[in-house]
Amino acid sequence: MTSIQLDMIQTAGIGALALIAGMVLTRKVAFLQKFCVPSPVSGGIIFSLLTLALYGWFDVEVSFDDTLKDVFMLAFFTSVGFQSDLKVIKKGGRLLAIMLGLLVVIIAMQNLMPMGITRLMGVDPLIGMAAGSISMTGGHGTAGGFAGVLETMGLHGAGTIGMAAATFGLIAGSTIGGPLAEKIIRTKLTQEQVQQDEEIDPAMAGIESDEASPTGRAKRVSTNELEFQQYAKATYCLLLVMGGGTLLSWLLDKTGVTFPTYFGALILAAIARNTLGFVRYRKEGEMVKADRLLDMERIISVGNICLSMFLGMAMISLKLWELQSLALPLIVILVSQVLLMALFAYFAAFPLLGSNYDAAVLCAGMCGFGLGATPNAMANMSAVCYKYRYTVKPFLIVPIIGAMFADLINTGIITLFLNIL
Repeated sequence: MTSIQLDMIQTAGIGALALIAGMVLTRKVAFLQKFCVPSPVSGGIIFSLLTLALYGWFDVEVSFDDTLKDVFMLAFFTSVGFQSDLKVIKKGGRLLAIMLGLLVVIIAMQNLMPMGITRLMGVDPLIGMAAGSISMTGGHGTAGGFAGVLETMGLHGAGTIGMAAATFGLIAGSTIGGPLAEKIIRTKLTQEQVQQDEEIDPAMAGIESDEASPTGRAKRVSTNELEFQQYAKATYCLLLVMGGGTLLSWLLDKTGVTFPTYFGALILAAIARNTLGFVRYRKEGEMVKADRLLDMERIISVGNICLSMFLGMAMISLKLWELQSLALPLIVILVSQVLLMALFAYFAAFPLLGSNYDAAVLCAGMCGFGLGATPNAMANMSAVCYKYRYTVKPFLIVPIIGAMFADLINTGIITLFLNIL
């Protein structure tokens, strides 16, 4: 066996190349657009297939340096922490609270069920965790983030398993969301319920202007110099909290509880965001909130750039040959995850969300972010609304759930399960 070791700069370069290739593919291939497959995933899988061919046909194993990949991952999850504005929960009201409760339940079930399956099949329960909420609700970002933790706990090839499961979930989430909502509308709602226009809750309308809702962001024109300053400030904020977050992670490790490496930075960013919301300072004779110092739109943009680079580097380093011995257990778990999501949305989420048209649209969105990602959820809901009618609340609630709370709640529950194991 011949081994080729690439350093961190070479790994980052190939990761960027995979990202660019994915961007081109996504523009050209209708299938990738339909299922909202991220560019780093579509491009990265090409390079992972190339390394598979080298391994299988030429007995050559290519290894990548994860140093910069981990830095990009840390930056992304820090930006997620900055998006966790607790004030938004108050604006969302009852429907948002119910969705958060349902999210907690589905994440717990996504971990309990595969652990039960692995016990019945006599395989490592960590495989169930890798194909649980880590890769389902968490998607590729969380799958990559927890890969190191699972490897340390003894699961060889954790990154490959998680990424494969996340890719499956991404496609499945887009596939079942629309048809499920269609069935709910046809069998559980009257024509009057579908067609009636409901009055928009003023509290919900207020969320539309929040930065967590992309459609509510104001478009601003700025000079190149101003744009540079804004992105520079956002980057400095991320780096500052990332540095402090490593110290918090070090303290958390002293408790003996297993946390992902990014957890300290994520929590510290959330604390900083919400603390600044209570602080006021005088500007031009007027008292303003200190959280205005955070340019959230740029922080989110820098975080998304880092996520793309992280995913590109994670996808090129997949060792697909490690999936061979896990094919049957992984397939059983992933098919079960899809059935679980469909049954939960149909029989539990729909009645709890109000048994109305909004609830049906939200169920389509839940399948999207519960198995894939927030863009999948938005695409599912858009497809349903295009056929019937547009409704405001789901398009305000789902981006908030996906952008602000899904990763935070998921990380906490995953950490609990891993420490029980």
